[in-house]
Amino acid sequence: MPQLNGLEATRQITRMVPSTKVLILSSYSDDDYVQQLTEAGAAGYLIKQTAANELLKAIREVNKGNAYFSPSIAKRLRDQCRQAFVKGGPARHRTNQLTAREAEVLQLIAEGRANKQIASELSISIKTVEKHRQQVMNKLGIHDVAGLTRHAIAKGIIETSAGLRAGL
Repeated sequence: MPQLNGLEATRQITRMVPSTKVLILSSYSDDDYVQQLTEAGAAGYLIKQTAANELLKAIREVNKGNAYFSPSIAKRLRDQCRQAFVKGGPARHRTNQLTAREAEVLQLIAEGRANKQIASELSISIKTVEKHRQQVMNKLGIHDVAGLTRHAIAKGIIETSAGLRAGL
């Protein structure tokens, strides 16, 4: 998606029309990304290699108000909940979760935009962009653009062509 990543699109869609049911179809199945999308309001998450009949089943289930996840993702979610139950704590506790604005800035950095371009596109000052960039770097523990770009690709924040992805 050229303007928004799936996470930000989901946030905006569910904010503007809360009754909308969002079903994600992505090539990424990273646990953190799935969790962020679920927290943003996605009702389901399928991996792009999903068979057509499973996609139809997912659409029907989500339309009924149920959640639907690819079996491999559902198994990992179940395992995380079981581990948390055994340990007596929450399933996940992420203190480094990016805000919506930080995620937007990360996406634009990873797409190769300069601070001035980011500021113009988001209608914020260059100083604010620099502040968000620093916050992103601190939260992720990544302090160079190449590392931020690799992180954004790995987390599905930006997509690359199949040829580029294989080289990363």
